[in-house]
Amino acid sequence: MAVEAVIWDFGGVFTTSPFEAFNRLEAERGLPRDLIRRINTANPDANAWALFEQDKVDAAEFDRLFLAESTALGHPLRGADVLPLLSGALRPRMVAALRICKQRFKVGCITNNMASHHSPGGDEAQRAAGAMGQVMPLFDAVIESCKAGVRKPDPRIYLMMCERLAVRPEACVYLDDLGINCKPAAALGMTAIKVTGVYQALAELAKATGLTFEMEETA
Repeated sequence: MAVEAVIWDFGGVFTTSPFEAFNRLEAERGLPRDLIRRINTANPDANAWALFEQDKVDAAEFDRLFLAESTALGHPLRGADVLPLLSGALRPRMVAALRICKQRFKVGCITNNMASHHSPGGDEAQRAAGAMGQVMPLFDAVIESCKAGVRKPDPRIYLMMCERLAVRPEACVYLDDLGINCKPAAALGMTAIKVTGVYQALAELAKATGLTFEMEETA
């Protein structure tokens, strides 16, 4: 089936990955590498991270729950110390690719985020001034987990986007920096691209769509 829509994750796709910032914090505090990722993937449907991204707890409760989860692993770490690490640097070539895709296809964004001023798009001032403000107006549809009450990798959120764009999953390309979020997209019939870097992502997107993008081998 011909491509009709390109659907994008936000953090780690249009911005550098927060995992880099997580690793820096871990190194600074003498914590095991990838501890934060381990906390966030343990009990992924009901942990502090999942609840916060669905707006089921506020920032104070997230802080408390995250501390309890990290303490249970033997390395106490407050959730409040992790939230400021979420915003990354904008990747201009990915934004340029989005603009090119928009000329030919419908474009949408599915992002797991939090109703917090630390989260990308978490408050209106940041949305207007930051990376979100530059990118979000370009999309035909945006689904934020904290507003939808459902988060990736739940297949329902991908189907919600297909409904909003009036396309079938088989006619979509999906980009995300997490394999766990690419798997349900692929299972639904989308062409899923796991983003590990700008050059790699744009090369695969060009192959999937037949479009030409400005590419440079970079992070």
